[in-house]
Amino acid sequence: MTESATSRQPFAGWDKSDLDLSNADRHSGSQGAGDVQIAFVEGFIAMRNAGKPGSPSLIFTPVEWRAFVVNARDGEFDRT
Repeated sequence: MTESATSRQPFAGWDKSDLDLSNADRHSGSQGAGDVQIAFVEGFIAMRNAGKPGSPSLIFTPVEWRAFVVNARDGEFDRT
């Protein structure tokens, strides 16, 4: 199944290009529960649930990715 960002653009003003993620070189953050995979494709960063490889990817611009990583390191997304 080919994953494409175009089939998942529910928001007006979507500014991310049509990305073919079918052959993306994915990298895993860890081997634990809640693991995600990221791929760098055409200047964007795609992140998906490693436990469900068929699930859609979140697509980030480099600026969005940096903000996400910085805030994650600061604990903004901790649910404990």
